[in-house]
Amino acid sequence: MYRKIYSSFIERKAKGIKSFAVLIDPDKVTPTGIADLTAKCTEAKVDYIFLGGSLVITNHLDEVVQQIKATCSIPVILFPGSPSQVSRYADALLYLSMISGRNADMLIGQHVVSAAAVKKSGLEVISTGYMVIDGGAPTTVSYISNATPIPADKDDIAMCTAMAGDMLGLKVIYMDAGSGARKPITESMIHRVASQVEVPVIVGGGIRDAEKAYLNCKAGADIIVVGNAIEKDISLIREIAEAVHSAPVKASR
Repeated sequence: MYRKIYSSFIERKAKGIKSFAVLIDPDKVTPTGIADLTAKCTEAKVDYIFLGGSLVITNHLDEVVQQIKATCSIPVILFPGSPSQVSRYADALLYLSMISGRNADMLIGQHVVSAAAVKKSGLEVISTGYMVIDGGAPTTVSYISNATPIPADKDDIAMCTAMAGDMLGLKVIYMDAGSGARKPITESMIHRVASQVEVPVIVGGGIRDAEKAYLNCKAGADIIVVGNAIEKDISLIREIAEAVHSAPVKASR
């Protein structure tokens, strides 16, 4: 299978072009809301739409993906919080292995449970080293995973964790402070991680404004993900997209 989405990650990183992904929680959208959201995303030239949540309690994931696909041409990438969050209508799936914790179920257990369904779906699968960083408040992801986040001021631990994931062959490193985090991940931690891994670095959680998104890009993030703040203020889509796309272009080494 041609890995179209991952190839775009790699090509953009090689050129030093930063990307912006809007995160949509299937539990929090309506058909009308989806149409408004995708219109804003298209207008702002959002690069990717991530879809998922730590606790999806509705059963209309397929319908949400299809509604998004019907209203825009932006790639839809699943960001699953459980094995049930798989839809064959999406463009790709971030296959998350929580390398920041020591919960074996999140490292490989849930992958075994979901493997047959994921394989059957025909989705492009992107193996992702998922790192939860302490955002200053308990989050759904930390509660559901029963895993201790990496302390916010332990840049070396984050760096070594990311390096291990990179050397183990994971295709992407995703640093996440979690939805509703009080404090976003620091630029110093992002820089330490990004400077030591070859793969694309995704950063999300606690990003509430365009300035922080821009600074994260300068620190080394390749893809910025924002969800919670946009749920509260949809106008942030344009502001953050412009900030991310205005970050200095610097080709990767």
